Amino acid sequence: QVQLVESGGGLVQAGGSLTLSCAASGSIFSGNTMGWYRQAPGKQRELVAGITSGGRTNYADSVKGRFAISRDNAKNMVYLQMNSLNPEDTAVYYCNAVIRSTYVYWGQGTQVTVSS
Repeated sequence: QVQLVESGGGLVQAGGSLTLSCAASGSIFSGNTMGWYRQAPGKQRELVAGITSGGRTNYADSVKGRFAISRDNAKNMVYLQMNSLNPEDTAVYYCNAVIRSTYVYWGQGTQVTVSS
């Protein structure tokens, strides 16, 4: 079993920055892919950024150049640095782990609100 706990959400003005953290514990194996998703009210959950165990990253077009995902494998931590935030980034952000391409885990989510 894997547990994911997000932190770092909050209220920020447009143009500001936030860093989200995700602490993973439990049966974390090598070869996992970690990611951040978000869900705004009335919208589907969408991928924001992902990072493989080898450090390869991918981003949604809407956040490229503004957000950066990183991980510390020794600490089982994943981070999402978010810059130049705008109101359209307002959502609940979820940490995601995919273990051995089979087992999928989610955190409880953290609210990010960007005021205009």
